[in-house]
Amino acid sequence: MNSFTSKAIYTNSAPAPVGPYSQAVLANGWLYCSGQIPLDHSSGLLVGEGDIKAETHQVLSNLKAVLRAAGSTPSQVVRTTIYLIDLNDFEAVNAIYAEAFTEGTSPARACVQVAALPKGARIEIDCIAYLGTKEG
Repeated sequence: MNSFTSKAIYTNSAPAPVGPYSQAVLANGWLYCSGQIPLDHSSGLLVGEGDIKAETHQVLSNLKAVLRAAGSTPSQVVRTTIYLIDLNDFEAVNAIYAEAFTEGTSPARACVQVAALPKGARIEIDCIAYLGTKEG
């Protein structure tokens, strides 16, 4: 018989969710991180004013904070999805993203263009990490 366990992950070092969801859920060793947009965790305001580089740095900072709260690191991320308002931003985002995942195997990834993102953001990134039997 399989037993399922799950635990919601929250941290004040990342923005509070903008809807009825958890920042992440740790389930049977897998960490499912909700999408992060470029909100400052203290003010709740959008960072970057449309500057995709500044927005990408903030998104990755937020995502790393959620990973840390679960006892994880970017090296344990196995899958990401990047949502962009404009695929012309791909090259700039890709360069910054590559700096965030320098240890271990680069995660599998999808990158898609979308019509809109919450709060007027230009980018959102979510991820899945494996923590094994460690329960953050």
